[in-house]
Amino acid sequence: MNYYDLRSDTVTKPTPEMRKAIAETEVGDDVYREDPTTTKLEALAAELTGKEAALLLTSGSMGNLVALYINGGRGNEALLSSNSHIIHHEVGSVSAIAGVLPIAIEAPRGILSADLLQGKVKRGMYDMATTTLVSVENTIGGYCYPIENLAGIQRFAKKNNLAVHMDGARIFNAHIATGISVKEYAAHADTITFCLSKGLGAPIGSIICGTKEFIDRALTVRKMLGGGMRQTGIIAAGGLYALNHHVKRLKDDHLHARAIAEALVDAGWADVDLEGVQTNIIFFTVPGIPGSAVLSQLKKIGILANTEGDTVRLVTNLGIDDEDTVEICARLKSFEPEAAE
Repeated sequence: MNYYDLRSDTVTKPTPEMRKAIAETEVGDDVYREDPTTTKLEALAAELTGKEAALLLTSGSMGNLVALYINGGRGNEALLSSNSHIIHHEVGSVSAIAGVLPIAIEAPRGILSADLLQGKVKRGMYDMATTTLVSVENTIGGYCYPIENLAGIQRFAKKNNLAVHMDGARIFNAHIATGISVKEYAAHADTITFCLSKGLGAPIGSIICGTKEFIDRALTVRKMLGGGMRQTGIIAAGGLYALNHHVKRLKDDHLHARAIAEALVDAGWADVDLEGVQTNIIFFTVPGIPGSAVLSQLKKIGILANTEGDTVRLVTNLGIDDEDTVEICARLKSFEPEAAE
């Protein structure tokens, strides 16, 4: 049976053209800051985000951790959405390594606003942690941050002397879905990370962008975390190729996700969050059937998925084309989930 992998957009593999670019790239020692391909990638990332400088990292989790470590500060607090990746999927590093206390805020679809931040800032009490940072995630669950929310959060942060970090792992998905440039999104944050190895399809790496002063400090923290690497051009070449060739094609992933979500609605057995399908992520539940059971049954018809509790998640990606999408929709429409015994 042919399996369609919709577990995540991290499952993508480099295209032949990307592999060729990687094989032919020029490399140097990046700990000495002598890798020319990495330098090109970082310069392009800074240009795209409108920031002064950028730094290649092994992962988005490391990028978030660096921002929390520097701009959060040990013994301080950061305000985040309660369902943020930092809280749920980064092994508690926000506290264990950065030493920052995450304050989880309930927000619709994980989208914070200035109103939701009101009354959450602590400062000036010797027995309380000081609030120093707000972190937002764009996209979050595939949902794009309204630009007016980001502008309001930025104003609130300036008024309260807080830094703003944007976990922009899928920021290019948000750009393609809304038409808002990555630079405009990033203008509302002091620092921003984005992932090269999700929808963009590179095999490894994330970027963090900010001021030159911040990136100088980030170099030190990256080294402390074991992230100093040598001939990183091997990684950077994939990232450069992705940024130059794979951004516009994210629209295909979004169209495929919409088609699959609508097929689920037509099938009639799933409760689908159709409004939330703004980019490449679909969430649905099957009434009366645990998510784990749905997962195993989908695998039997050749569809690989993930769950968050009883909610099933499907993520379209570079490995799924138009023909694949038609077949996935057909399989879902003919699928009849069975209640778990």
